[in-house]
Parts: sequence; C-alpha cells; structure tokens
Amino acid sequence: MKKILAFSALSMATVCTQAQQKPLMGFTPATSAKQLQTEQKFDDAISADRISAALKDLSAYPHHIGSPGGKVVADKILAKFKSYGFDAHIQTYKVLFPTPKTRLLEMTGPTPFTASLKENPLAEDPTSNQDGQLPTYNAWSADGDVTGQLVFVNYGLPDDYDMLAAMGIDVKGKIVIAKYGKSWRGIKPKVAFEHGAIGCIIYSDPKDDGYFAGDVYPKGAYKNETGVQRGSVMDMVIYPGDPLTPGVGATDKAQRLDRKDATTILKIPVLPISYKDAQPLLQSLDGPVAPAEWRGALPFTYHVGPGKSTVHLKLEFNWNLVPAYDVIAKIKGSTYPDEWVMRGNHHDAWVNGADDPLSGQTAMLDEAKAIGDLVKSGWKPKRSIVYCAWDGEEPGLLGSTEFVEDHDRELQQKAVVYINSDDISRGFYHAGGSHALESFMGEVSQSVIDPETKATVGDRAKAHELVTAGSVKARKEIMERKIAPIEALGSGSDFSSFLQHAGVPTLDIGYGGEGPGGEYHSIFDSYADYNKFKDPGSVYSGVLAKTVGHAVLRMADADVLPFDFRNLYTTLDGYRKELVELANNMRETTAQQNQLLKTNAYQLSADPTKHMDAPIAKAEVPAIDFTPLNTSLLALKASAAKLADKTAAAPALAADHKMLNETVYKAEQQLLSPNGLPRRPWYKHSIYAPGFYTGYGVKTMPGIREAIEQRNWEEAKEQIAAVAASINALAVYLDKAAM
Repeated sequence: MKKILAFSALSMATVCTQAQQKPLMGFTPATSAKQLQTEQKFDDAISADRISAALKDLSAYPHHIGSPGGKVVADKILAKFKSYGFDAHIQTYKVLFPTPKTRLLEMTGPTPFTASLKENPLAEDPTSNQDGQLPTYNAWSADGDVTGQLVFVNYGLPDDYDMLAAMGIDVKGKIVIAKYGKSWRGIKPKVAFEHGAIGCIIYSDPKDDGYFAGDVYPKGAYKNETGVQRGSVMDMVIYPGDPLTPGVGATDKAQRLDRKDATTILKIPVLPISYKDAQPLLQSLDGPVAPAEWRGALPFTYHVGPGKSTVHLKLEFNWNLVPAYDVIAKIKGSTYPDEWVMRGNHHDAWVNGADDPLSGQTAMLDEAKAIGDLVKSGWKPKRSIVYCAWDGEEPGLLGSTEFVEDHDRELQQKAVVYINSDDISRGFYHAGGSHALESFMGEVSQSVIDPETKATVGDRAKAHELVTAGSVKARKEIMERKIAPIEALGSGSDFSSFLQHAGVPTLDIGYGGEGPGGEYHSIFDSYADYNKFKDPGSVYSGVLAKTVGHAVLRMADADVLPFDFRNLYTTLDGYRKELVELANNMRETTAQQNQLLKTNAYQLSADPTKHMDAPIAKAEVPAIDFTPLNTSLLALKASAAKLADKTAAAPALAADHKMLNETVYKAEQQLLSPNGLPRRPWYKHSIYAPGFYTGYGVKTMPGIREAIEQRNWEEAKEQIAAVAASINALAVYLDKAAM
C-alpha cells in the first residue's frame, strides 16, 4: 500500500508538472494548453452511471450475429451516434455463419453416458434462461459423425503430442479431449487433425477457472460445473473474416468460394463441454497416469487413455449467409477531413455479452457522446473522427475484416490510426500496437487518474509490474526504463485487419486483471455477473473512455502527428536479439541432445541383452547470417533519429504540416511484404502476426521466427532478406520525410 501511495503522490505531481511546463507530443505550448482544456471538458462529460445503464440495456437479450437481438443492438447504437451529432449509417455485409443443428456426445459401456450439453440457468441471474440463446458449440467445426477411443491430450498443443509419443500413445483414428487454456482454442483441433485425430472435445478444467481457483458463480466469479466456453475455432492464422471471401469485402456481389474450398473451416468435428460433462469421459480412461503438470482438479486420477469405452460425436450445422451490421459514425474534420482517426469495438456477443464486448462498447459510446457534446459547444476536430461498432467479431473478426477488405485502398490513404478496445474489467491499464506510438501512449497513460489509487493509470500499471516482477534484475529494468513499452499485437480482436493486412497504425487499449473470467462466452456473461464481479458500476469502463478519448482527441488535433520511430527501432532491434538467441540456444540444445543419443546408443550396443533401433539425431543448426537484418536496422536507427529532430521542431513552425503528417501516418505500410507470410499471404505485415500455432498470441518478425522454430533454414534465410527489405524500405521512406 505504501508503494501505491507513493506512486499516487508522484503521479499527481507528474501530471501537474507536465500540464504546466511540457507541451504534449505534436503540440506547441499554446495548442497544448488548449488541448488539455478540451480534455478536461471531455472527462467531465464521461459518466460511469450512464455507461452502466447502457450496459444493462444492451445486454438484456442475446445478440449474436444474424439474430433479431443483433439487429436491435445495432439499431440502438446507430440511434445513439445520431443523437450525439455524428453522421452515422449501417454498412451491411453478407457473411457465412454456422449455427448448430445436431449436437450429440455419448459414451458406450461399460458405463454408458450421454452428455447434457447444456448450461443450467440460475435464479440469481435473470438473463441466463432466455429464448434465442445460442447453444454451446464451436463455430467453424466440421459437420461429422465419428466414433472412436478417447485420448486426453492436456492443452492439445504440439509439445503435448510429443509427450504422448514418448509414452507410446498415438491419436490417429481417435477422438481427443483437451483442456481450454494456454493457447487460442482453434489451435487444439488444428493440431489434433494434423496428428490424425477424427474429433476434438474441449472442456474447462476447474483447476484453471473453476472451483480450484475460487468460489464459483453465483457465489463467486469462477466457472460453475455446467458453464461452457463457446467460441470460434476458425483457422484465423490463415486469414480472418468470412471464409468464403478471402481478401475481398463480403458484399452482395462478391465472388464466393465453395465451402469445401475454404481453408479456414476445420476438417474434424469440435465440441466444447462443461467440466460436469467431461468428468465421466475422463474417468473412463485407462493407460498411463497423466504427467503431473497435465492433471486438473476433478476428483480422480487423470489417465491419458485410451480406455475400454468408445465415444460417439455427431455434429451438424446450418451453414447460412447472414447480415453483419457494422455501424459507422463520423465527425468531419475542419482542417484535414480526409485524415481519419478511427476508433472501434464490436457489438455482437455469443450470448448476452455484458463483459465481452459491451463493457468496451458502452465505454466507446460514452466517448462518442462526450465528443458530440464538445462539437455542440463549438469545438471542431482538425481531423475527421470515425467511430465503428463492428458486428461478427466473435465468429472470426467478420465485420471489421470485411470492412477493411472492402475499403483497403481508401484506408491506406486516409486512416491516421485505428484504436481498438474489446472487453474490459476492473484493474490495470495495458496497451499494444504500433511501436512508433509507444511514447505517445506513455504520455496518454500519464494523463488519466486511476480511481482506486489516485495514481496515474500508467504509474499504477508500472507499480503492478514491479510487484509481480520475477527477479531483482527485472524490477531494476522496470524502474530504469524511460518509456513504458506497449505489447506487440497478434490476433483475437478487430485490430487485426487494420494492422496486419492494410498496414494502418494501430492501438489496442484495455483494463483488467482484477475481475476473474469464469463467465467467458457463457450464458453467465450477464449484467448481473459483470456488475457484481467484473466492474461494479462500470467505473473502469469510464476510465477506458477517458484513456481512449484522450488518444483520439490528441490524434485528431495534433499539429504534428505524435509518431516516434526511434521506439520502433529499439523494439525491432530487441526482436533481432531474440532471434539470434533463439538460433544459438537451438544449436546448443541440439548438439547436447545428439551427444546424449550417441552416448546412450553406445552404452546399449555394449549390452547384448538389450536392443534398440538406431537413435534419430536432429540435424545440426547451421550458422544463420543475420547481417541483412542488422544492416537494415542501422539504417532505420539513423533515419528515425533524423525524422525525430524534424518532428520535434515542426510544431513551433508557422507552417501547414499536412505533407509531413500524411507521410508519417502512411509509414507503417512500408513494413508490408508484397507476398505476405509463407503459407498465409493474407498476413502482410513483416513484424506482427498471430503465430501459426499460437492463434491469438503474437509472433514478432514471424517469417523469420517461425522458420527457425520449424528448422526450415532455407526459409529462414529468405525471410531474413524479406524482413530486411521491408525495414530498408521504411528507412528510405523516413529519410525522405526528414528532408
């Protein structure tokens, strides 16, 4: 507590000092003072009570994409934007969306069992038993009717299958059961299919988010025995959005693939279940006892399997084209109307969606109201402000992806930045995105006060890092850094298409860490749950509105856009060092493992009573030439420094900075690779992408990193050249801007 109070005092002093002495990035002292006055008016207009009331209203009924409730929510959001003074409309796309027609999971003797596949509603949660709720399922599972033995595969990641192989267990022709967690859910059936499995079941173990972690709902916030996490298993690492229209907007006239040719739809049936339904299945397994780190919290010994019983899984879906309603609202800029500061959050949910996504959506709506109030009072933004409420995010980023694919060239010309949020809860500030905006977000995080500690949200986040740091060295590094880092972005929300396909500078901003997530994608993601356990009174939704609002307002009115590519250079050089270390560690590990194999083989060959096949050694890791990457980064370092000098001086000059600003916000596009990533050309950004086997999780410099991880040395060489070419292109581009 003393540390937090110290940070609080320091934070308030920092805010006051900055307000009095230091102009904001991209502003002169005079325009900076005016900007801070505008932000104060904006903050005064934000209402947590109004956000909470909107949250209760919009989460009162199910509203998945294509549902009657989905259209009602879109229309309500449209009406709000119009009432705030925005020029707003609904842009509709026609997208594929599967819903379940048949769901059957049963086990044959010696102890027959049929899974209920149902969440039990609760009297304490008045919206948990409504008509129109989607049943528990995974969208983009294949239709299928399969029967086979069951094998427990832990979290269903590639390393888990290596462990199974070491135990002599093969999943070919079998159905696997995996725990939710440790990766995005779609990776689990993908890896299972690659290993020959014919079906995949996913369940939430109580050790992860059930009674082992804390009291379950409704007493506590953790998952109860019938709770189920719905969700998409689309292979989004190939491309997100409508599976039938890759690369183009899903308009009425769009040419569509045949469903059998859509590579992002899975090839085996996949079904999520509760831990109540999982218990009889797991108890039926024989075989080796599961490794200690695989075991969950259900009351029996976990075995890997298979067992004496077989499992029958049958799934059929309605494969319908449904409307996706994107709500687009605009305030026209007074000086640069064709420069767009874009802001988005999705509005569709798996069920009622109070947390995901309406906690962020209602915050965004209050931002829009506060901006509308400013406009009505006479203020006008220099740049246009475009607010977007996306549909169809949950099944696979459908609404945002189709919008970007439909407007990609216009966005590359006009979009200054895209700022995203999603579900949020009580807790700590965090941000990710384009690293040229790292200093900017550090400054924004020092302009908002945390309501619990009275520290700035940036300082509270830093204090949390210090408390949870794993070593003295880590704490020292946190204390000594001058700029708070932002995270690299993978996937999992609507920023993906803007950044990784179109090259629009992007930020993703949120709060969380103190509100447990047992309700995730279940019928219990309700106002009752959210207001009791996640963010009572929508206090942190209000904090999000202020944080993102400050970012939007500063981007809209900056004399010179606040990009600093020196931060990007520092980040990229850190990625380079990681790749060198990765290759060196693999080389050392491979050499040690091969030497051990030789030693074991020699010892066994000397014993005539034992026999073993010749050990298979891994190929040695060759020396990898990172010179092209090193050279390109040195060029970027020099050009970023020159541009920083120019942009630092520019606000004070009596000049129109339109050409400089336009050059700066388009710079991200230089990092797009014309050919995209290997085996997934939709992803064009050479620095950020979701990992092929991590899903939501980011892989930085993904072409190089994944080639090394997969021991594809020729591809690693090619990707080093490709990434170096992108960085060189950026360096040359920034050099011209600095002239």
